[in-house]
Amino acid sequence: MKILVLHGPNLNMLGSRQPEIYGTTTLAQINERLKQRAAELECELVTYQSNYEGGLIDTIQQEGVTCDGLLINPGGFTHYSIALRDAVAGLAKPAIEVHLSNIYAREPFRHTSVISPVCRGQVCGLGWRGYLLALEALVGLLREEEQLS
Repeated sequence: MKILVLHGPNLNMLGSRQPEIYGTTTLAQINERLKQRAAELECELVTYQSNYEGGLIDTIQQEGVTCDGLLINPGGFTHYSIALRDAVAGLAKPAIEVHLSNIYAREPFRHTSVISPVCRGQVCGLGWRGYLLALEALVGLLREEEQLS
């Protein structure tokens, strides 16, 4: 089983960018924790971060065909990127949206996600731990679907 993990804009600055909101854990630490948990779950991860919408879309189109599912933290693209939403929908594989902060407890413009309607679920507000929970949920969903087919 192979999972694509996408990190959107500004997530490369984790650890130093607004630690009161996003915590002090770096993106490299999150990816390392994800890879450790993926090994325990006997699955492979492909991780990618971009500050560019097109980079994320290109990666979905190129890597997505060989992956079984998607974890995505779209960052600021969450609230307005129809192009990214269309790429996730076009992948036609289970996806889970992840946010470090609780987007519903923040500014009103952050309360709407154009990505979540094309995802199986969303994890938000749990910091870096949300990524691990999303990975476990996605692997579980994929294994259940595999058993049913």
